[in-house]
Amino acid sequence: MSTSKILIIEDDVFLGQRISQLLESKGFQTKLCQDGEQGLLEAIKHSFDLVLLDVMLPSLNGLNVLTLLRKERQTPVMMLTALGAEEDRIKGLSIGANDYLSKPFNFTEMWLRVDALLRRTLQSKETKSTLNLVDNLLTLSRIGQSTHYDQQIIDLSPIQFRLLWLLVENQNTTLSKAFLSQMALGKAHNQYDRSLDMHISRIRKKLVAAGMHSEQLSTVHGQGYCYR
Repeated sequence: MSTSKILIIEDDVFLGQRISQLLESKGFQTKLCQDGEQGLLEAIKHSFDLVLLDVMLPSLNGLNVLTLLRKERQTPVMMLTALGAEEDRIKGLSIGANDYLSKPFNFTEMWLRVDALLRRTLQSKETKSTLNLVDNLLTLSRIGQSTHYDQQIIDLSPIQFRLLWLLVENQNTTLSKAFLSQMALGKAHNQYDRSLDMHISRIRKKLVAAGMHSEQLSTVHGQGYCYR
């Protein structure tokens, strides 16, 4: 992960430089852009492992940048929003942001969340060619999309299988509802749409009925879901 490239789109010169310096001290390569149009062009033209995207930007705001970027690339995006700007946060997650961070933020928290998001992305890439996932008594196989727990067949729908696969391959990492909705359901997350929650609930019930402890597939309130 030390060679990961991160694009920072932030019009506050001082803040952008602080973020860049911190990430470079951790071994990352960074590119800093100070307006939306320039940042969008960079994000589309070049390959980045992560984009840190401010909402309030000159020339083109961050939400519009994200909307246009998602038509071209699926680069992970962490939105930087003003404290209390819940509408921007919800909008960002609904159009494809992978995570968000409210300003003013603690730089240690920022680094930890950047690191976690990059690890999730890397693990997902590395396991795309994997045919089987095994965790103790749980086995998932892409061949026939079959699932077994303690040698019992678990009947999952295609969406439920994709959800469980994502959670198991990212074990002990909380995956956001926005990420799971985009990757497994193929749509942006909507706070009023309970379909993701229903799928997770059904997966949990089926696994618990086969003998798994319910805490293994846990709800992390305000964040998402985690397989432990």
